[in-house]
Amino acid sequence: MIELRDISKSFGGQELFQQGSFAIGANEKIGLVGRNGHGKTTLFGLINKTLETDAGSIVIPKNYKIGSLHQNILFSKDTVLAEACVEMTASEQGDSWKAEKVLHGLGFSVADMQRSPLEFSGGFQVRINLAKILVSQANLLLLDEPNNYLDVVAIRWLIRFLRQWRGELMLITHDRCFMDAVVTHIVGIHRKGMRKMSGTTQRFYEQISQEEDIYEKTRKRDERKRKQTEEFISKFRAKARQAGLAQSRLKSIAKLEQKNKLEEIKIFDISFNAAPFNAATMMNVNNISFSYNEKSPILFDKTSFRVGRRERLCVIGKNGKGKSTLLRVLAGELSSLSGAIKSHPRLAVGYYAQSNTAQLSREHSVLAEVLSADPAGLPQRARTICGSLLFSQDLALKPISVLSGGEKSRVLLGKILMQPCHLLLLDEPTNHLDMESSDALCRAIEEFDGSVIMVTHNELFLERIAQKLLVFEEAGVRYFDGTYSEFLNKVGWQDEEGNLKADTQYIASETPKTDRRTHRRMVAELRHEQARVLKPLEVSIDKMEIIISGLETELRIVNEDLVEASYQADKGAIAELSRKIKELPEQIDEYYTKLDDVFKEYESKREEFIRRLVELTGDASERTMK
Repeated sequence: MIELRDISKSFGGQELFQQGSFAIGANEKIGLVGRNGHGKTTLFGLINKTLETDAGSIVIPKNYKIGSLHQNILFSKDTVLAEACVEMTASEQGDSWKAEKVLHGLGFSVADMQRSPLEFSGGFQVRINLAKILVSQANLLLLDEPNNYLDVVAIRWLIRFLRQWRGELMLITHDRCFMDAVVTHIVGIHRKGMRKMSGTTQRFYEQISQEEDIYEKTRKRDERKRKQTEEFISKFRAKARQAGLAQSRLKSIAKLEQKNKLEEIKIFDISFNAAPFNAATMMNVNNISFSYNEKSPILFDKTSFRVGRRERLCVIGKNGKGKSTLLRVLAGELSSLSGAIKSHPRLAVGYYAQSNTAQLSREHSVLAEVLSADPAGLPQRARTICGSLLFSQDLALKPISVLSGGEKSRVLLGKILMQPCHLLLLDEPTNHLDMESSDALCRAIEEFDGSVIMVTHNELFLERIAQKLLVFEEAGVRYFDGTYSEFLNKVGWQDEEGNLKADTQYIASETPKTDRRTHRRMVAELRHEQARVLKPLEVSIDKMEIIISGLETELRIVNEDLVEASYQADKGAIAELSRKIKELPEQIDEYYTKLDDVFKEYESKREEFIRRLVELTGDASERTMK
């Protein structure tokens, strides 16, 4: 077990966290969440001793080995396989098959393993670093965005590997589906504090949201009570008849805990600007083929598809097969070798690719660069877009030259938001976004009234957005007319030899071997049981919230009536209203306590149903159900 005791850390005058504490228990798999810049990677640095705390301590057992994934490249061996074995103990050096298994899962072929690591792209070199850590027999794995350079097939393999990992794990990733499929607990860096909770990211954020909602309601209630009491005191303190009552009210104010208003958290809140489109077809792609030159392989051959109004087409498959190249061809940056792309003559396209950050003007400010996408646009609209992308006020005046890679990617999004379009071409848009921002982007894509062609390895996006798929396989490009779940059920991912993978779901265990009709019946029965158990709790929560709201309104009215009764010197009314003022806050507090208990019961039972559904269906997207 590792213990973090009251740790604090600041950088350049910015406090990241203060007196944060939590423990990592045996075999726990922890997802670390928090907004970009709030200290997640810094916390990893403190645990692996590459950074020092400002205060507090981290207690690590003796001989406890920590393995960290590094994005920097430093190789010492001649072959990929030899490099992957570097972190293995001396007694394991003969077990190179372990490294081969991991490398294969991460997308390396048998021939690749004898090549030099320096021959591979940066993304595959990071995979080699990941393989070294996975075979290192560490007690704790610290994985910071391990899926950044992985395709969907490798990500699915890594999920299965990590679920079977016998040791501790801490994971940072913007991919909510990936995290929820692996972890047992969530640690959140929130408002400069740390909070550990069992379960999924959804449970964590819902719990935080509920607690802050209750806090704010209580703070506002106390503020109203304080204000009303102060008004009463100021009116009647000098009058002998009400002086005793005013003094009593003064004491009640002193007992009220002063609650500070929660600082507003800036959110990533975007909306794509859809231009009206009345024709039935936006684009027809007929038998296009592409290769970079005569010596290069054909990346896609005789590929055809049609894009109509408000369609969602996702492009998926292993890295290096031509997915991003296809989007460049569709955007007109590259020309196909053969075939034709026929677009509507007035089609307006918004194209996003991280590689295009090099085209940003280094001398421009963020605001000027966003405005350059539509010079006739209103500067105030550009300001609003900058704010929605977390470049508010003076941050919008930062020059492009000083921005990080993630910030430049947000500027590219801003330029697309600035101009109305019919079709979005999005190439891995979630890279460099934190989890909350990824969720906001997903909602924006869902709500966009045009069509979308998107390259992504994020399975949560695929589950929520994809209506049709272009699947880059070993044999070529497959057009699949259906959702991602339908693709997994009907086709599934194939390995290098073309054989259907046995486990096409997130979980490592096999799906129960029942016929489809029986399996559908079991799922339906479980969902019916879920509704039967959870619905009464949902009704109870709604009723208590209504009662609390009514009691708070009644308390406000009683306070107003008491002021009037005191002014009229109505002793009978004063006595009755004073009794109510004493009873009502007690009733309100009692209902808040009941609401909290019922909500916790609801969350616990809901999590149990999610677990049972995942076990039954093998589909981790059930974890995001409402």
